[in-house]
Amino acid sequence: MSIAETNPMNRLLFRSRRGALVTLLAIAGSVTTITACSNLTEPLLEATDPDPIDPSAVLNADGAIGLYNGAIGRLRAATASTDTSLQEPTWLFSGLLADEWSTSSTFIQNDEVDQRNIKLDNSSVRNIFRSLARVRTASNQAILGLTTFVATDKAKIGEMYFARGFAEMQLAQDFCNGIPLSDASTPVLVLGTPLSVAEVFARAIASYDSALALVPSTDTASASVAINRAARVGKARALLGLNRAAEAALLVPATAVPTSYTYDITHSVVGGSNAIWGQGASQRRYTLSDSLEGNARNLLVQNVIPFFSLKDPRLPSRYTVSVNAKDTTKRDTTKSQDGFVFSRTTTLYGQLTNVAIVNGVDARLVEAEARLKAGDYAGMNTILNVLRATPPKVGEIQATAAQLPALAVPASQAAAEEQFFREKAFWTFSRGQRLGDLRRLIRDYPGHTPANTFPSGTHYRGGPYGPDVNLPVPYDETTNQNFKGCTNRDA
Repeated sequence: MSIAETNPMNRLLFRSRRGALVTLLAIAGSVTTITACSNLTEPLLEATDPDPIDPSAVLNADGAIGLYNGAIGRLRAATASTDTSLQEPTWLFSGLLADEWSTSSTFIQNDEVDQRNIKLDNSSVRNIFRSLARVRTASNQAILGLTTFVATDKAKIGEMYFARGFAEMQLAQDFCNGIPLSDASTPVLVLGTPLSVAEVFARAIASYDSALALVPSTDTASASVAINRAARVGKARALLGLNRAAEAALLVPATAVPTSYTYDITHSVVGGSNAIWGQGASQRRYTLSDSLEGNARNLLVQNVIPFFSLKDPRLPSRYTVSVNAKDTTKRDTTKSQDGFVFSRTTTLYGQLTNVAIVNGVDARLVEAEARLKAGDYAGMNTILNVLRATPPKVGEIQATAAQLPALAVPASQAAAEEQFFREKAFWTFSRGQRLGDLRRLIRDYPGHTPANTFPSGTHYRGGPYGPDVNLPVPYDETTNQNFKGCTNRDA
């Protein structure tokens, strides 16, 4: 829970009998005040106020399901869906700090992240940290409500543990060492103490284990099977964060998590559209990253995958072109929101396209990385080539086997690492994994440093790229007396 997010209205009502009494007393006080003016005959003063909610009205199964739905909404908004209070979900912003996206907006907050020089008062980073903290809080509230009033629905309770674990895992992937995991899901606020990235990954694993205990593989109900698979993939990815690839692979064989499996974020016009499409193709605030930047294409950015110019069939890319206002027979390359950068977009996602939080492709990539870590380059290559030979549809794109010819077996560790992480980058583009992977390369693969792993050179906004390899826990968290800032900014 973000310490900035301590409004009592966001806390769970189920545990608060004292809080319910206070609320009822407050209502009673209001009634007394109105009674004192009872000599007035104005009908409006006698109307029932529809806004106050009687606490007893939500102490039931319907209230618990409402909390469950709210937590799912929080998870959507934090990852790949639009939200009125959050412009950039964490999947987009982490892609700016990595090499998936380049800034083309008017916001200095975006520029800082893309330039790897992030200030502690960056309001967008604050919102992203807050959004993930809200997922944890909402999940904890829903877990309590569901176990109290809908205890037989193990799949929903398990899904809430999965959502909590996913938020914890994303925090560990994206933020610096020293993450406080506070909890405001009950009337008693529990202030978190700074945790290392490894400790937060361990918290995520514990949450996933709680989900798996509720929906074991022996449970054949369709909802339970879906959550069991989601928790397996989530836990496997958290284990990768702790450099435990062999254990991770054992969790996600194809018999347990088929390649066709997907746990999706869905979108709607009224309920929130696809933010990857919205911030990129629609508003043109993000542009596809490339190894040559600037409109003149004369600034070499080192260490990046040229997502725009490589023209990989899994990530179709193009300049945005519009009709010339003065000569309709001509077409002009459109500038981005900032009015300077040519807009480079992709058709990977549309306004209402589903996005996978976890899926079977993630499972295959976990297995492939375990082979890489074991030095089995041929085994890794086989898994990658099976995906290329029978390409799953990702977003709006259905690549074909003809477009993705088989890869050769790499001859060295360095070549195998490059092959694997490039393949993974295209299969998982803008799904919140690339930043974590670059950090893991530095932590777990000898020879990788920030200087040869993250974007470097001259940034097209001016000046060199900075040193940041993660997002800082925002300054607002210093209101928690346990937190004094990131313990370090290491990968």
